[in-house]
Order: sequence, then C-alpha cells, then structure tokens
Amino acid sequence: MTPAPLAARLSIPGGPLFFPVTAFGPDGSVDLDTYRTHVRRGVEDGAAAVFACCGTGEFHALTPEEFQACVRAAVEAAEGRVPVVAGAGYGTALAVQYAALAEEAGADGLLAMPPYLVVAGQEGLLRHYRTLAASAALPVIVYQRDNAVFTPDTVVELARTDGIIGLKDGLGDLDLMQRTVSAVRTEAPGDFLYFNGLPTAEQTQLAYRALGVTLYSSAVFCFAPEIALAFCRALHDGDEDTAGRLLDGFYRPFVELRAQGPGYAVALVKAGVRLRGLDVGEVRPPLHEPAEDHLKQLAQLIERGHTLLDAEGTR
Repeated sequence: MTPAPLAARLSIPGGPLFFPVTAFGPDGSVDLDTYRTHVRRGVEDGAAAVFACCGTGEFHALTPEEFQACVRAAVEAAEGRVPVVAGAGYGTALAVQYAALAEEAGADGLLAMPPYLVVAGQEGLLRHYRTLAASAALPVIVYQRDNAVFTPDTVVELARTDGIIGLKDGLGDLDLMQRTVSAVRTEAPGDFLYFNGLPTAEQTQLAYRALGVTLYSSAVFCFAPEIALAFCRALHDGDEDTAGRLLDGFYRPFVELRAQGPGYAVALVKAGVRLRGLDVGEVRPPLHEPAEDHLKQLAQLIERGHTLLDAEGTR
C-alpha cells in the first residue's frame, strides 16, 4: 500500500482507532487464536483501524518472531476491512528490521515508537525517522512521547519526508501542539495527519479537537467498545451533553483509577478485556497485574458506563 491510500483511509475514520492487547496463554506464550478473536471482534464492533503490537499491545515484551506472528494474525483477522498499522521501535537498525517484519506480515503502515533509552537531539531524531522511512515500503506515523519530543521545525521536516504521513502525540503539551500544527500548515501544507495518543485519549480529545486534531487512540475500545463508540459518535455529532456525561461518569474515574499503579495504562486495559469474557492472559514483566481492589473498581466502572448508555438510549 502506498502512503496516500493509508492516509486517506485514516483521515476520516468511521470509528475509534483500535489498539488491541496481545493475548498470552497460561504458559505465557502468545495465544494467536485468542488474539485473532480480539482483533476480529474489534473490527466487527466498528474500529476504523487496528494498531497491532504497539504500546497497549506490549510491543516492548515481544520477540521479533512473536511480533511478526501477531501482526500477521491481525491482518488475517481484519480481512482488509480496515488498515492494520504495526509498531516499530528500539534503535534505528532494529526499527528497520521490525518494519521489514511488519511488511512481510502484510501490515499497511507503521507506528514508529520512540528510540530505546537514549535522549537524542533534534538532528539525531530526524535522522532516525528519516532512515526508517527511507528503508520501509510502508508509510510511517511518528509517535511523540518521552524521549522523542520534537520542535515545530523538526515536525515540518518530518512532514516533508517521503513516507512519513503523521504525528501521534503522547506528550500532551497543547501549546507545543498548536505551534506544531501551525508551523506545518504554514511551511509544509498538505495532508499531514495528527493523532491524540495520550493514555485514555478521550479525556483530552475535546481540547485536541479545538486544535484540529480529530484522530485519537482508544484503549477503552478494547474492553468497552459500546462506551468508546458512544463517545466517538457524540464528538462527531457535537453532542456535548453525552460527551460530558461519559467524561464525568466514566472516563475521569477511569483515568483516576489508571493513575493508581505504574503500567496500569496497559494492565488495566488487559484486565478489562478479561472482565468482558475474553481471556487474553496477564501482562508480561516488567508490568504487573492490578491489585484486586482496583479490579473490583474497574468492574464497577464498566457497569456504570453501560448504565449511562442505557439511561441515554445510546446503546
């Protein structure tokens, strides 16, 4: 797939962007059958795209062989109905290798994770992503967070780079994001895409929409697709009342629960999938499972979210 078709398919999504968890069996190995079920259900529930083996999918914990097997399984489960974007990361050489594995597995694009460990300057970061884009036959979305934070000028250069189609922001600096969007619009006009990639992005999406950023990742979609879809529809329809009630009654308490433990942005999501009846196993180290009390609170939150939908007739 060339960059233009993927960018076009992502630019006006018909539903949330789905970041599936990676399923592990009782012995800790990858459970591809359960993973296919998880991905297939997400597509059938209305996901606009599948982002396989990214942060929520525990990219850091997968071997290259497991990574490729999962990406291939996601492609099989999606059956061409929506695009499949795969993670790629670590140092430049390994990121290039992961890109090749993703291409062989049939992925439509790449989400380029921050480089491993090092804190690099803007010149080095630009070389890293340009090298990845030049080596890959797949279009690339660059993920801004942690040790990969870009100046507006650097994002202008990324937008000018063949094969790089967008920026996913996991930093949350709205001033920087506004200056970045403005700089690209002025100096590299085109169809460059922006994504809100903060954990539980729904919590901040009203603010991002004001900047013109309409695309966002939805971890909640993994375990409560009805809630995620209702919120997505409310944003699309300008239904501020429904969006506000879901933010107040579900998303804000979920974000507060997520803050109770390191790694809960992944571990709570995976626990939520299990609570909804699909045994995707536990997280791999160095992440750990949520405390029992937190699991009870999560179950209550999911129930509360569905109660809100029933009260509004949005389910």
